[in-house]
Amino acid sequence: MKLSAEIRAFAARLGHEFQSPPLLVQALTHPSMSSPNRDDNQRLEFLGDRVLGLVMSEALLKHDPSAAEGTLAPRFNALVRKETCADVARQIDLGAVLKLGRSEMLSGGRRKQALLGDAMEAVIAAVYLDAGFETARGVVLALWGDRITRVEADARDAKTALQEWAQARGLAPPRYEETARSGPDHAPEFTIMARLETGEEASSKAGSKRQAEQAAAKALLAQVDKG
Repeated sequence: MKLSAEIRAFAARLGHEFQSPPLLVQALTHPSMSSPNRDDNQRLEFLGDRVLGLVMSEALLKHDPSAAEGTLAPRFNALVRKETCADVARQIDLGAVLKLGRSEMLSGGRRKQALLGDAMEAVIAAVYLDAGFETARGVVLALWGDRITRVEADARDAKTALQEWAQARGLAPPRYEETARSGPDHAPEFTIMARLETGEEASSKAGSKRQAEQAAAKALLAQVDKG
């Protein structure tokens, strides 16, 4: 199989020349484009998630040999979560070469976090199957770069950190309320308000409720920490 110029350019950005190009094509094929003659990337995504997990586990142990499991776990979660995978995918412009069905293409699929994150994991699996674990590890470490060394010492997500802050002070868990929604159906923006029972509150806007809640929690945590 001969790859298109766009996919060859993507492989160069990825940092791997495929001996079996169909693996890369499959990794880039969203289920909306699958057919009896064209496999989608879901099985590769399943495998890539595990390969990424092993690479990150090894890297974290090597980076901080004395860290306890309770410290490593949140760091690990921060490095392998869908948001991080999607961020890496954007870094190498993976969205530009995703093979999408018409409906997904029209709904902004090339920018969707879930699609980008899933495809990034599938691409990792394609590298692993094409050239083995050592090569896959090298590609992943190069793409993740200093994310591994600069991951926060306490990488709990903001909602968890805010809830623990409240519980430590005998307060009820924070409440989250959707206060606005804007934008077209295929690319909505949600505004979420995070509020403590003591009255402090902060709001944030993002392309998904989860992201908006996390951002609002982070803003509120920064606010109360200053106080």
